[in-house]
Amino acid sequence: MKLLFKQRMFSWFDSYDIYDSAGRTVYTVKGELSWGHLLRIYDASGREVGCIKQEIWTFMPKFYMYLGDECVGSICKEFSLFSHKYNIDYNGWHVEGDWAEWDYSIFNGAGHKVATINKELWKWTDTYVIDVHYPEDAIYALMLVLAIDAEKCSRMLER
Repeated sequence: MKLLFKQRMFSWFDSYDIYDSAGRTVYTVKGELSWGHLLRIYDASGREVGCIKQEIWTFMPKFYMYLGDECVGSICKEFSLFSHKYNIDYNGWHVEGDWAEWDYSIFNGAGHKVATINKELWKWTDTYVIDVHYPEDAIYALMLVLAIDAEKCSRMLER
């Protein structure tokens, strides 16, 4: 299952549209005014299905992922000088990728690939292709990609 993750160009807060391979909107993500990032995920019918919340009182950026009201995991940036590493407490998954964080893969605890994420270059806004191997993992992979993208945005704001 392929998802196209496109950031909206004209938006006060982080907003994204997520399309399937046929061009239909599968999810909409809307950022809200808050301390730290707060991203709400809506399905095609407009029902909220999840959210990403940043914990702001931490040394390194940390994000919690929720499906409905249930916290299903977290991701925290780890301190490293030359690479980007994350401590992921989420479905037993881990992330491996390139130094620019544009192309990476998500693996489950058994080492099987769950999803591949590729950033499309030469676009006006952040655009990623998320290739999820099992459709039931799509929302989980999307939430992890959103959290990593929010962490990168936080890092840019600190500079």
